[in-house]
Amino acid sequence: MYAAGKSYEGVHTVSSRLLRVLGVEGKVVRGRPLGSWTSSQFRWAPAPPHPELDPAAAQAGLLERWLRVCGPATEADLKWWTGWRVTEVRRALAAIGAHEVALEEGTGFVAAGDVDPVAAPERPWAALLPALDPTAMAWQRRDWYLSEALRPELFDRSGNVGPTVWWNGRVVGGWAQRADGGIAWRIPDAGVRREAEQAVAAEAERLRGWLGTTRVTPRFRTPLERELSA
Repeated sequence: MYAAGKSYEGVHTVSSRLLRVLGVEGKVVRGRPLGSWTSSQFRWAPAPPHPELDPAAAQAGLLERWLRVCGPATEADLKWWTGWRVTEVRRALAAIGAHEVALEEGTGFVAAGDVDPVAAPERPWAALLPALDPTAMAWQRRDWYLSEALRPELFDRSGNVGPTVWWNGRVVGGWAQRADGGIAWRIPDAGVRREAEQAVAAEAERLRGWLGTTRVTPRFRTPLERELSA
């Protein structure tokens, strides 16, 4: 019995939890899924020989990779994403020679050498990203790309993000796949919707064609995703 007495208690097999522990210990690795690519059942195999890493060096390497993809970020963002102590975050930042930059939220950090300005896209762009996509989950402070008004519809009670609609670098709505394969989407802001409608509709059609006969249901259902998929 897992989480006995809680609203989410349930009976779990010993094997599934044991495999996760063995994975964390580096003794087994997860392989390809059984069946289709949407299956949540995976093959497991003994882990190949690998060196034990020094924790501080491993943290520095991980933080540098993160910053090169998701930077800049504040110290609070990095502490939240990693789950490390503040002292560990600061030690890793110093180890990789991260640069301080000024953000609206305060002091931020970028990876060494990653200080050049990034050119703005030549034209507005739209994207439909899946649930739990790291682009939407990477930062603790999200006001710069996600309005407070959208969060109740796009996140579940545990803070997991559902499928999101992006327009010019900001989350502006959500989407879902219906039983017939169609992609339903919604942008609450009428002004943004008019500006982005053609580009978002084109992305939705491209996504529908790419998925084809595959049907995808997010593991963590959010209010807007449930509504649009109905």
